[in-house]
Amino acid sequence: MSSKLSTFICQNCGTETSQYFGKCLNCNSWNSIVEEIKSKRSKYQDIKNSKKAIPFNEISSKKISRFTSGFKEFDRVLGGGIVPGSVVLIGGEPGIGKSTIVLQSAGKISLSEKVLYVTAEESLEQVKIRWERLKQDSFDLKILAETNLSQIIEEIKRINPSFAIIDSIQAIHNHEMESSPGSVSQVRACSSELQNLAKDNNIALLIIGHVTKDGALAGPKTLEHLVDVVINFEGDKISSHRLLRSIKNRFGSTFEIGIFEMLEAGLREIKNPSSIFTNKENISGVATTITNEGTRPLAVDIQALVSKTFYSNPRRTTTGININRLHQILAVIEKHVDIKLSEFDCYVATGGGFAINDPSSDLGVAISILSSLKNIPPLASSSFIGELGLSGQVRKTNNLRTKIEEAARLGIKNIVVPKLEEDLNNNFKNIINIKEISNIKEALVYSFRQ
Repeated sequence: MSSKLSTFICQNCGTETSQYFGKCLNCNSWNSIVEEIKSKRSKYQDIKNSKKAIPFNEISSKKISRFTSGFKEFDRVLGGGIVPGSVVLIGGEPGIGKSTIVLQSAGKISLSEKVLYVTAEESLEQVKIRWERLKQDSFDLKILAETNLSQIIEEIKRINPSFAIIDSIQAIHNHEMESSPGSVSQVRACSSELQNLAKDNNIALLIIGHVTKDGALAGPKTLEHLVDVVINFEGDKISSHRLLRSIKNRFGSTFEIGIFEMLEAGLREIKNPSSIFTNKENISGVATTITNEGTRPLAVDIQALVSKTFYSNPRRTTTGININRLHQILAVIEKHVDIKLSEFDCYVATGGGFAINDPSSDLGVAISILSSLKNIPPLASSSFIGELGLSGQVRKTNNLRTKIEEAARLGIKNIVVPKLEEDLNNNFKNIINIKEISNIKEALVYSFRQ
């Protein structure tokens, strides 16, 4: 037995109600609730196909055999490669290059695996134009232009690829539902069907998703919970650099990043990303820090401009660093270095606008501010690592050994770090000079010694 059930769903947050309201009671958005009709199945209809529970020790524990995406940077973000049967969701601004990186990856994977690319937004001729521009090779790559979910599932079952791509989930519709493509119920239903297909047939599935004007992935939040990996593709239309950032990963570390450069012939991996965010010139107002993104250490320049203010309230502006973190660092400098910064405007930016969340960059920010204020360059060929405590001490930081190794690899001669629990000087003897300090005053004396 089946019947039609009418529900009212908010297209902004996905909340379901039994009747219409002009304002959503969950997210408070107006006129976002739409009536949607869906079929109601009997609760005993699918009981014949239900699965049986098994003891935990009977589950096969064989090692997962990943396959490469064709990009080392993409593999890094995925946790070492693509896991068969996994579902990956990738989102980003329009025109950022989502379809480009996916099509390039599909071509590379098809040299060793069977791949199906489903385009729901473009015709086959449009995809072919982009393919020719990218100058890619392929062996077993098939392309389908379709928006009907049932036909897409049938074609996936017929071809049985190792890797399938859906571009994009918002353009696909389930004909059993009366709502329009891209609505909350359509996205949720289509994603659930595709996820079940991928798990049952051990097919790696990559889904491209749209984003809202706020930069969040469009559709219900359950979409992100449903998939195994969520990746943001970041960048801007002015800069050629693009960042793949992992937000959720059931098979690897989160907040891992991969760095690419957009060229005329497609995306190219950046093999030495620290070179993008640093400049070897030794000038006032610039200090280098080593930060961690996932498991990767990166060298980033911190730039500061401190100038006499003409306003009653001095200006504080940041790019790539949390503004509240800057206020805290300025307060520590005023209290423990006895320098009045309330009479100065302070502007701080990271090299290339790279967003830093690692608190170990605090010391680099403080040194760049003091360098700009004094108009004296810090110690040449140096990097500064350490979290500033409110009492002026330089606190210990995670992954310090890998950060020192990255500094040594880049040819940096001096590195200022918090007091170490182990002696690393012997490990890096004649490679890099490690200066251990306990508070910001010691860092200041060492960094600006003549």
